[in-house]
Amino acid sequence: MATAEDLDRAIDSQWDWVAEHTRTYLESGGTKGHESNGVRNLVLATTGRRSGLPRRNCLIYGTSGDEFVVVASKGGADQDPAWFLNLQTEPSVGVQVGTRRFTARARAASSAERAPLWAQMVEIFPLYGEYAQKTDREIPVVLLTPVNGSGAHATE
Repeated sequence: MATAEDLDRAIDSQWDWVAEHTRTYLESGGTKGHESNGVRNLVLATTGRRSGLPRRNCLIYGTSGDEFVVVASKGGADQDPAWFLNLQTEPSVGVQVGTRRFTARARAASSAERAPLWAQMVEIFPLYGEYAQKTDREIPVVLLTPVNGSGAHATE
């Protein structure tokens, strides 16, 4: 079960550029890397579904009410990213947004929720639309709900 405390000890992404962004973000306490190339990013720690070890990734995010929204695009690959598979097995995750850390519960958006959230995320990062055209899978949209009761607006 990943929590906010796992962010510092988690294993980095296998993608060097993601790992470097994540380390810069965390080493700066969230003051560097939160905004990059015109988009906002968060750090997500999940529990490895096979290893049981915490793993972390830096992801573009949006908000919906008090929830944070991320997209499991994997650049339009035909398989879901490992972090998404991990949170399906264990939905407790650690999150850092800017300088704020918290534990959240992750879930895939329902069909009714997905369409407006997908449109919002494509507006934030237009490449998601291109990624969707590269694959036959429906790219999951994920909602991260802080478990401590404080919501998304605390970091904006």
